[in-house]
Amino acid sequence: MGTPLPDHALLGRYAQGAAYTDCYVAEVPASVSHAEYVEAFYTSAVFKLERLLLAWFVSKPSSDAQARQLAAGERDSFAAWGVEDRSVDQLLMSDFSGRTRSWLMVAPVLGGAAATRLYFGSAVVPIVDRETGRARMGLPFRALLGFHKIYSRVLLRAACARLERFRPRRQ
Repeated sequence: MGTPLPDHALLGRYAQGAAYTDCYVAEVPASVSHAEYVEAFYTSAVFKLERLLLAWFVSKPSSDAQARQLAAGERDSFAAWGVEDRSVDQLLMSDFSGRTRSWLMVAPVLGGAAATRLYFGSAVVPIVDRETGRARMGLPFRALLGFHKIYSRVLLRAACARLERFRPRRQ
């Protein structure tokens, strides 16, 4: 895990159980709204590649316009995810299988010039073995965990870059 979850994080409900959770943080030197962050995250070049793969492999297409609607609170689904919970500064999404969660949050950086802390986290919910009743993560999870950690950081950096690229337009 990159950083501990903030106490009030919507993703925190998964950190208390057998699920895997992580949290990554970056700061941008500007005041960024939650809607701007969500839109930048889901419309970054890196995430567009994921959207393309989701359209091809699981028939879950999406568009930049849908990402903007999600960011504005005008839709409750996007690509392979549905909104599980939302607040003024957070969005918690659940994938169509119910196994993974994605979480985005913004917080102002206190003191000094305007800056915003961007949070991105995930949860993977274990499978419960029907015979034993024990929760287990499974081989695919263990095999892809290293990639997931790197990819999470890449996604967060891509959102930051997109926000900074369009910063003059937003001010």
